[in-house]
Amino acid sequence: MSGGLQIQNVTKSFGALTVLRDISIDLAPGEFLVLLGESGCGKSTLLRLISGLEEDHDGSILIGGKNVTHLDPKDRNIAMVFQSYALYPHMSVFDNIAFGLRIRRMSKAEIKAEVGRVADVLKLGDYLQRKPGQLSGGQRQRVAIGRAMVRDPQLFLFDEPLSNLDAKLRGEMRTEIKRIHHALNATIAYVTHDQVEAMTLADKIVLLNGGEIEQLGTPEELYMQPDTLFAARFIGTPEINTLACTITRDGDGYMAKIGEVTLPVPTHAARGAIADGTKAILAVRPEGLSVGVGEGFVTTDHSVELCEPMGSETYVVLNFNGEPVRLRAAGLVKLAAGSTQSITWDFKGAHLFHPNTGQHL
Repeated sequence: MSGGLQIQNVTKSFGALTVLRDISIDLAPGEFLVLLGESGCGKSTLLRLISGLEEDHDGSILIGGKNVTHLDPKDRNIAMVFQSYALYPHMSVFDNIAFGLRIRRMSKAEIKAEVGRVADVLKLGDYLQRKPGQLSGGQRQRVAIGRAMVRDPQLFLFDEPLSNLDAKLRGEMRTEIKRIHHALNATIAYVTHDQVEAMTLADKIVLLNGGEIEQLGTPEELYMQPDTLFAARFIGTPEINTLACTITRDGDGYMAKIGEVTLPVPTHAARGAIADGTKAILAVRPEGLSVGVGEGFVTTDHSVELCEPMGSETYVVLNFNGEPVRLRAAGLVKLAAGSTQSITWDFKGAHLFHPNTGQHL
């Protein structure tokens, strides 16, 4: 039975260097938590603290309502899946999955039943007699997950499990992990630096920055309602457009002056009133822009810097007042480099941030 996870005011230091600062997270049973951030932000250290592989920290960690702060990893009722599959190459898939059950001295009948159950969930039934060297990377990762599943843990910990896979396999394994999560109603904490994995897998995302929680929320909240400029830039491909501007009030909205151009911005782009003359960063997602004259505010004479065909869509980079702005165009679009285009702006999802603190205004 899955249990929840509570991390209460956890701080971790290595000597004089504090790598995690006052981290608090509450994960309900059956939820999928992704710890997201750049290399060195503290996400893997936090996972090691949850697992008990790393000790000597302030604060408390509870799994399934039980305080495990000072327990050894073997006493925490967890299972870990690593970037490295760490399978026994001389053993069959069956024996790799069954290894931990044999150590626990389960009967042959119990082991067969348990491995069969896990193999059904992971679609490994046809591969049980193969050796790891006869499997694809995705199949080997499923075997590693199966070895964790037979422990029936309260909490699964995944440490960048898809990093060794190519792009196609990563996409397939994201789907597999989501399916497994739903099939088991498992509680999962998952470390990655890949925001696509975070957006597609998570019920909750913890975005870490420099050892602190930058923002905690659902994927939709981080994407649509970023608290900081860092969060807005980290989530989303292509990256959100950011333009330095000066704000003035204009009736029911704001005007954002950028060089000689003034853009109309709705009041909901800010979370509070903004005084005239305030310096700000205007942030607009690429889907808020379109090439050509459409319904919305139009600016003209933007030279094309780059087109990146992605298949179903094309990423286009245009020059706006000396700054690159990115947008998505449906289908395969070819725009000659250096040609001039108009941009239609939709500011419904726009945000205004403080230029120095990065906080949402």
